[in-house]
Amino acid sequence: MEEFAVFGNPVLHSKSPLIHKLFAEQTGIKYDYGKVLVPVNKFEDKLDDFFGQGGKGANITLPFKELAYHKVDELTEQAQICGSVNTIKRLDDHRLLGDNTDGIGLILDLERLSFIEKGRHILVIGAGGAARGIIAPILNYGCRITITNRTFSKADELAKEFSTIGHINSLMLQSIHSAEYDLIINATSSGVTGEVPAISTNIFKQNVFCYDMFYQLNETPFLALAKTHGVLKYADGIGMLVGQAAYAFKLWHGKLPDISFVLQLLKEKW
Repeated sequence: MEEFAVFGNPVLHSKSPLIHKLFAEQTGIKYDYGKVLVPVNKFEDKLDDFFGQGGKGANITLPFKELAYHKVDELTEQAQICGSVNTIKRLDDHRLLGDNTDGIGLILDLERLSFIEKGRHILVIGAGGAARGIIAPILNYGCRITITNRTFSKADELAKEFSTIGHINSLMLQSIHSAEYDLIINATSSGVTGEVPAISTNIFKQNVFCYDMFYQLNETPFLALAKTHGVLKYADGIGMLVGQAAYAFKLWHGKLPDISFVLQLLKEKW
């Protein structure tokens, strides 16, 4: 059995095992890392089985990040702020520590791409566990957020929850129809099913940055739509994936791998 694994549904597309294989080769720290496809109502059972059989650490992807937050025994400060967990470490006393490395992974990638600066207005589409992990780091960076979601009450709830950190407001999807944003982040899982968020294409303009937290071999549906409407600078979430994985590795093994080196290798192998 693997000592480490990514838990999700779907999970077949995940590049996490390859990323951690590259981390192991780079650092000389050897460990087994696999994938666990979790039925939507079996997350806690699958996690208990994994750690009960000797698992040491887990990454959590959609749609289980908020469930993981309530499952662990202890939370890092970042996970407490986010209200979601994407990384779990089994402690020496067998309790589970939950962390969220999504935010730092995203910020590092946005900086690498030159997509983010203090004072920018960012539209976040989506209000699930993925969005939860990135809101606080973006606000702490000094940016303003407008958040929207198919179910508006979830976006409004998040805006109120994080309002003490920085400038964040919520709008209904149908109320957003102008190109007033500097960066648009798709934090929904729409790309998994080949769909795009139901939002006006008027948000796109030539000089807006577009970022999809989802990733795939070809352009994601959201980025393909943005490109069709004149957007020139866009990126998927593969850089964020490597960044968050590196900080998960650090939590587990006490060492931070070289992110840029592994990102380049990943692009060559993909």
